[in-house]
Amino acid sequence: MAIRATVSKFPIDADALEASGLPWGVTVSPFSLTDENGIAPIYGNEGHLLPRCENCWAYFNTYCELEQWAWNCSLCGTLNGLTSHSIARYSHPQSCAELMSSFVDLEIPVDGSEEEAMQARPVYVAAVDLSSSEEFMELTKSALLAALEALAPGSLFGLATFSHKLGLYDVQGPIPVVKNIFIPPEVVDGEPVTLPIELEDAMPLLSFLAPVETCKDRIAAALETLKPTTSWERSTAAGQVLEGVFLGGRGFGVAMERLLNYLGSEYGNTFALARVFAFLSGPPDFGAGQLDTRRYGEQYASKGEDADRALLPEQTPFYKELAAVAVQSGVSVDIFAVTNEYTDLASLKFLSIESGGSLFLYSSTDDSTLPQDMYRMLSRPYAFGCVLRLRTSTEYKPGHSYGHFFPDPQYENVQHIICCDSYATYAYDFEFASNVGFSRHSEPPVVQIAFQYSVVVPLAETSNSKLISSSRPSSSVQRRLRIRTLQFGTAKFFDELYDSVDSEVVLSILVHKVILASLKQGVREGRGLLHDWLVILTAQYNDACKLFPPQNGTPRISPVDVAFSQCPQLQSLPRLVFALLRNPLLRFHEEGVHPDYRIYLQCLFSALDPSSLNRAIYPVLTSFATPDKQAYPRHSLSRAALLTSGSPIFFLDSFTTLIIYYSSTADPSLPFPPPHDCLLRTTINKLKQERSITPKLMFIKGGQDDATAFENHLIEEQDVDGNGLTSIMGFVSFLEEITRNVLEYMK
Repeated sequence: MAIRATVSKFPIDADALEASGLPWGVTVSPFSLTDENGIAPIYGNEGHLLPRCENCWAYFNTYCELEQWAWNCSLCGTLNGLTSHSIARYSHPQSCAELMSSFVDLEIPVDGSEEEAMQARPVYVAAVDLSSSEEFMELTKSALLAALEALAPGSLFGLATFSHKLGLYDVQGPIPVVKNIFIPPEVVDGEPVTLPIELEDAMPLLSFLAPVETCKDRIAAALETLKPTTSWERSTAAGQVLEGVFLGGRGFGVAMERLLNYLGSEYGNTFALARVFAFLSGPPDFGAGQLDTRRYGEQYASKGEDADRALLPEQTPFYKELAAVAVQSGVSVDIFAVTNEYTDLASLKFLSIESGGSLFLYSSTDDSTLPQDMYRMLSRPYAFGCVLRLRTSTEYKPGHSYGHFFPDPQYENVQHIICCDSYATYAYDFEFASNVGFSRHSEPPVVQIAFQYSVVVPLAETSNSKLISSSRPSSSVQRRLRIRTLQFGTAKFFDELYDSVDSEVVLSILVHKVILASLKQGVREGRGLLHDWLVILTAQYNDACKLFPPQNGTPRISPVDVAFSQCPQLQSLPRLVFALLRNPLLRFHEEGVHPDYRIYLQCLFSALDPSSLNRAIYPVLTSFATPDKQAYPRHSLSRAALLTSGSPIFFLDSFTTLIIYYSSTADPSLPFPPPHDCLLRTTINKLKQERSITPKLMFIKGGQDDATAFENHLIEEQDVDGNGLTSIMGFVSFLEEITRNVLEYMK
């Protein structure tokens, strides 16, 4: 569990927080294998017997004062008694994880009988869009074949298709059998219409779900039978015209609704985890949940709508309500959209992100990394059925929480996460509970994160055990409670506060805030919020550092330190804010940013850890003298940096894309592309292994190839001014604009 704070020393009170200009909060990666320093938790058992505070319900931890019969809560100070079992247990501290570390991972009993726990099996269902092209179908088949290779033994797999009908495949016999159920239009004669038959009646669930270890070849054979439906089939089945627009036959909403109910009916008895992979080639346009994509296009000119506001909110609550069904059923949904047409991901995204799934967008089948992403996603460890809870000491409290979770409808600061891998990151910001703050004589501030989750673990085989039969599960479910408790110092002076800043975490909190502002009030408002924050931070910093001392009773205006020269921890922030303003996340609709791509970036950025997000916002540019010798580890993103370095080879990492660029003046004898066994390739392979998604790899030879993809990342040469309006200004002019705004603000 990695936890990083915007400041390692907390502000002493609300006045200090406001005067600093800094956001105050933490990012949490609860299923990370180690903490932020690379230290693993201490593992133990009897997590259900861990003492809890009678007042605030915090868990006992190493910061609590332990007496013979009682303990003091480190969060609220309450004195709690110990049970006889705990007294006996704590008489042998060397055997108790919670006495050895503030980062523990404790096993707790699984609900239900041992037999039920043994029978729990992970379930994966692929829902494939047949209202698509041959290229889409071939890519999806490749992705599912890669998924089959990644699935652990004991998994169950189901194959479903959707178009104007919903198809269920039985692959457990010698020949794949598909049962099709026609999807009705959303409304007939003014009345809502549902499927004529329940999926369980069409095909028993356990006939639909096939054991991967015994049916892999049959599943692969069934995939080969998938063919796109013809436009004639779709139009004949839909048979409807609305205002001259022919309704298609992609009944995605009905298909997902029925599949969730299908899987949810047996959840808890048969399945440890259920995940649905939805492959979409365009917008849902038939049956319940159909989306009107005509809102994207020329209509803004006639209606006078602001495209940067109108295309961000969802147009129907259908998929948000469906996400609640998924959470209730314990089903996580991953959406893979392979399309360059407007699909309204603003409406669809809730189904994935609130159920603990992911949203992927691929604009083309030609260079799509979908198969690699599927394999990578299913190969890494993940937890399911998770509950995340943050607690703080009494002087302060959580404000907003951010991330891909479903908030508990009853308890504050409790989030439900159906599926969580080691990369998934969430964020919280803090506020003071009162004006008192942290008094100079109070205990240090404490944060405690509790993460309860389940994992599928292979059954241990002893030397005298028999091989597990195919009819018996080869894994079981283990329920665990992971707890991390941190104690922070407080900053009595501003220089202490500024020196404790973690700029990557500050950027994470800022990205969450501007995404939220954009969704509520539009992209322009998000840009304005970001720009104003940098102006205020710069002004507060200059004021705190006494860079505007009064002279003869009147303020003396001296040059504004917009580079934060007296505080190295803040120096990267102006560049990061500038880069964020240039990112498609916050660029205007009229600049050519596709609304689905903006939504995809919102979903991606709001789940990344601070270091990955920092790289996605401000890419890392490295230079090499040869493929085997690095020249400089970091350059600014400008053409001037390329020219002055004199290096022939540059490597740019923007998280989603890796670019190797050979300068037009590079020695022709240098091998292009770089050899597979060189240092540059080794660096790339290591980065790809550590990444949550598969980055695209590009090779560009200056003077011969189109270098636009590389040059577009040299953002310090591009145009943005302090007001967020495109102009002829670059980064230097942006700083000058911030300086003028600071002087205006401090008048």
